[in-house]
Amino acid sequence: MLVALTRERGHNAGLLRLVADRATVVEIPLTTTRFRPLEDVSKEIHSSVHFGSFLSLVASSSRVARYLDVARDSMATGFHVFSTGVATSAVLAEHALVVTHQSSDSALQLADVISEGPVLLLGAVNGRDELPDELVRCHLDPVVIECYETIPADLDDESVDLLRRADVVFIGAPSAWRTAQHLVSADAWVLVPGTTTLDAVRATHERVLVGWGRAFEAAWAHVEESVS
Repeated sequence: MLVALTRERGHNAGLLRLVADRATVVEIPLTTTRFRPLEDVSKEIHSSVHFGSFLSLVASSSRVARYLDVARDSMATGFHVFSTGVATSAVLAEHALVVTHQSSDSALQLADVISEGPVLLLGAVNGRDELPDELVRCHLDPVVIECYETIPADLDDESVDLLRRADVVFIGAPSAWRTAQHLVSADAWVLVPGTTTLDAVRATHERVLVGWGRAFEAAWAHVEESVS
């Protein structure tokens, strides 16, 4: 069985530990990250009318790490910290930020636990609007700061061929699927981390399962049964 890991280089170690002894594994990074200059993000945060008075900080990805120190300077005393996923929480901890609540899947899950505004959200360029829209509806004054942009990676011929032949493809985000969808075989299984990516893949591909973290073993058993 050929398995393709498609996260950015250096971010596949956890998945590799799960599948290395079960299949032939190749790494094919489908995206790369373009970070906004720190000084630009800092100016944007400092120019907010809520600078110094934010009561809630939302980190949507571990990629916002380089902006956390300037974000902390904009917060009020006793602010709360909200995270999307284990990796993001680990980055926050490295910056001495104690997570008040961590979502298990999408950022929107945090809407029910954020109760104090203004809210500073660190996220992606052209990121999803569901959480900011919900916070606006709840009159919590969200301010979205776009910190990074995920862009498609350039794939060489060998990577394209491997992706087309893969029996299982791990896809970590909708942006990765946009790059991969025209290359992944209809017979391949796509394993995703949560419902946001599940919905994105399911729109164009039938064989998709949530299969990261605790969901891996059940998903892998299903995959092995179907390809045996």
